[in-house]
Amino acid sequence: MEEIRITAEPIDDQRCKFMVSRPLYPAGVRRFGSADEALGSPLAETLFAIVGVTEVIVSANLVTVVKSNPATWQVVGKAVGGAIRSVLASGVAPVAEKAVAAGSTDDEALYERVAEVFQSRVNPMVAGHGGRVDLIDVQDATVLLRMAGGCQGCGMADVTLRQGIEQILRQTIPEVQGIVDVTDHSSGANPYIASAKK
Repeated sequence: MEEIRITAEPIDDQRCKFMVSRPLYPAGVRRFGSADEALGSPLAETLFAIVGVTEVIVSANLVTVVKSNPATWQVVGKAVGGAIRSVLASGVAPVAEKAVAAGSTDDEALYERVAEVFQSRVNPMVAGHGGRVDLIDVQDATVLLRMAGGCQGCGMADVTLRQGIEQILRQTIPEVQGIVDVTDHSSGANPYIASAKK
């Protein structure tokens, strides 16, 4: 069995992305906003058992964990890494397929509107820096996106996200509740502005 490698990439004090060397949820993106929503998905259940975890987003081989406690990511990251490894070692599917509720077209309609804004406003804005932003999914009114080109690994990616993309979406589509960047910024090949090494 190959070794499971996990790379932590803190976004801020509340959010951290964990890149895993094995696929966790190839079917797309799942967002869990509570321990109740995590039921049936062993990885999310195990992560919500960690004190202070308030949200978990799983996409391909990436897990974004949001916490409310003041503990540092160095401390919490060890628990997250242990949880990911134990679930993968168990051999069960880490994340269950999302059940589609009858008549749940709100996210689909929102997706269409967000996709239009990405095409007409967001991508023309970042194209000048050789960047591109891909809309991955809309779940529970939360937009999941991935940055590419000059935006991937850029030292200003978070500013672009918060002060550019988020502002545009809030002005044009107020129903959007949040935005999650699922980019692996550590593998950016040609960032517009190189990130300062931590």
